[in-house]
Amino acid sequence: MRVALFATCLADAMFPDAARATVLLLERLGHDVVLPAGQTCCGQMHLNTGYRRQARGLVRHHVDVFEPYDAVVAPSGSCVGSVRHQHAALARDAGDDRLADRADHVARRTWELSEFLVDVLGVEDVGAHFPHRVTYHPTCHSLRLLRVGDKPLRLLRAVRGIDLVELTDAEQCCGFGGTFALKNADTSAAMLADKMRHVLRTGAGTVTAGDSSCLMHIGGGLSRLRAGVRTLHLAQILASTDGSIA
Repeated sequence: MRVALFATCLADAMFPDAARATVLLLERLGHDVVLPAGQTCCGQMHLNTGYRRQARGLVRHHVDVFEPYDAVVAPSGSCVGSVRHQHAALARDAGDDRLADRADHVARRTWELSEFLVDVLGVEDVGAHFPHRVTYHPTCHSLRLLRVGDKPLRLLRAVRGIDLVELTDAEQCCGFGGTFALKNADTSAAMLADKMRHVLRTGAGTVTAGDSSCLMHIGGGLSRLRAGVRTLHLAQILASTDGSIA
């Protein structure tokens, strides 16, 4: 199986450890992973803010880059959600049925990390060891668009040494939502305050999620509070075999 890493913009620019951990984990499970050098933004940001013409070019480029691979894996439910639910629809709305068909083909082989591990590889115990108290935030796109359900939690429960603590009102949005946090700053801040309060009540030293964007938002708030709680991408915990951060 030819597996390509869809690293995403945030991993490329700000959170490369999430992408590295994804590769480390998949290679440990016996897969050769390729990082296609030509990949760029998938166009989600452009689509969500109304720049549909610019997004079409990015969709076409994304399809060109990832079409040759048997599986495309991303450490991001948000970006995978865009590939599956926006790319082909955008092309069809523009009257480009050929691109839409190609985008559909790529979308059917594109997976968020926990989906790929559980649904494609049939693995829940990935050999991880992380002896720390952790709570899990299910991100909106992975939960509502991709419907990954409890797959991330099943993976975390199999991690040796982990003390996994349930997060109250876990399914509530953290308030990020991309440009939502900019356009609706007061509402976003209130949602973040609720999320941080629930995180702190768990007593966990680590909060994890499958999207770096949500972790950036939550982590920024916790940092400003000097709460002493770190944020780690799910891939980093799953890639850890000695209790340290992968």
